[in-house]
Amino acid sequence: MGVLHIASGEGIHWLHLITIPIFTGVIGWLINWSGVIMLFNPVRFHGFTIPGLRAVSTLLPRKLQEVPGIMQGGVGWQGIVPARAAKMGSIATDKAIAKLGTPAEFYQQLEPDQIANHIVTMFEPEIPGIVDRVMTREHPQLWADVPPAVRAGVYDRVRQQLPTIVKQITDEIGEHIDQLLDPKIMIIDHFEKHPALVNRIFKDVGQRELNLMVNFGALFGFVLGIPVALMDFTFHQWWLLPILGVIVGWTTNLLGMSLIFEPVEEKRVWGIKLHGLFLRRQNEVADVYAGIIADDVVTLENIGNFLLNGPRGDRTRQMLVEAMGPAIDRAAGPLRGAVRVAVGGREYDAIRRSVAEESVGFTMAPFQDPEFSKRQAKRIEALIAARTREMPPSDFVEMLRSAIKEDEWMLYVHGAVMGAAGGAIHLAIFGTYAA
Repeated sequence: MGVLHIASGEGIHWLHLITIPIFTGVIGWLINWSGVIMLFNPVRFHGFTIPGLRAVSTLLPRKLQEVPGIMQGGVGWQGIVPARAAKMGSIATDKAIAKLGTPAEFYQQLEPDQIANHIVTMFEPEIPGIVDRVMTREHPQLWADVPPAVRAGVYDRVRQQLPTIVKQITDEIGEHIDQLLDPKIMIIDHFEKHPALVNRIFKDVGQRELNLMVNFGALFGFVLGIPVALMDFTFHQWWLLPILGVIVGWTTNLLGMSLIFEPVEEKRVWGIKLHGLFLRRQNEVADVYAGIIADDVVTLENIGNFLLNGPRGDRTRQMLVEAMGPAIDRAAGPLRGAVRVAVGGREYDAIRRSVAEESVGFTMAPFQDPEFSKRQAKRIEALIAARTREMPPSDFVEMLRSAIKEDEWMLYVHGAVMGAAGGAIHLAIFGTYAA
């Protein structure tokens, strides 16, 4: 009867052999578990800078340039997904948001008439304060001498003009929205400022598949460990387990990613359905994805902030001021000529512009109102969900995977290193198999 001698080489080292698949199974689970952590953490770059690295980083091989932090002169790590937040925003716009139509068509879906009604509701109580502030600042004595009844008349005329003024403004925004709003820039900027949101998109829409990927890592590792044990049994070389561990580790991560995303189109082999796990839930994922985008990215608040404070904000403000000017003249009515005579044409124009500039913030107030934005988000969510469900599978996969696909090699290298380490640990514990 054979006797177990771990180091002596006598007998059949059955324990040596059967522990190889167990080791590769455990390592496979650890590879995919830690790989998921590497995908998402840390949200911000953690590491240290090396003087001069940034200057020479452009000379490094392209693959090394892709490692988070290298191009900024740092050595450390940032989760692959948050590190590619800008790219994720660009792809999300091209594959989903852009399919809603042009910015003008998208703006119409936000119900400009409802926005206008909300502006009137919020703006109306502020009219006396705006007029008083401007007149007190520009011509305090003149305004102090105006009888209260005349002041009340000015307020009333502005209120009466308000629906027309606001309708003109919302129409003006809609007419020029293509020049004022760039959804792609807006979304990229938002993703870059909130990389944790990109993590949330991946986790919320794909947590089930990520969990499966980790668990299947153990299965893949165990199955791949069987031929490794047979080869070790056959060739008896000390270096074999670490080298084969590299292959097992690389392959385990590769199979894990393939399990989620491939094949893109559904196939049947011997009656077995082959389809990327993520793609099987396209309709369900579309609803989750649309909810996140509508609630946190393409919101009225973000749109309003981009219109006023984005790279084209000056054009928006100028357009609103120019739209308000004639309306203020109409509101002044018969008093306009008297005021121009009393204060002078230049001063009147300054008052007119000041009132318009003070009013700009209130014309955009509905965009900053969380409750109103939340109601409008339902329409945006329904639109994005519908478009995402209609996507071809190839576009649907690209929407999420393309942001990280170029960086997947880092996960595979990580798997290879862990696989080699697993082989070395087994070698250290059990030694080399000897017949």
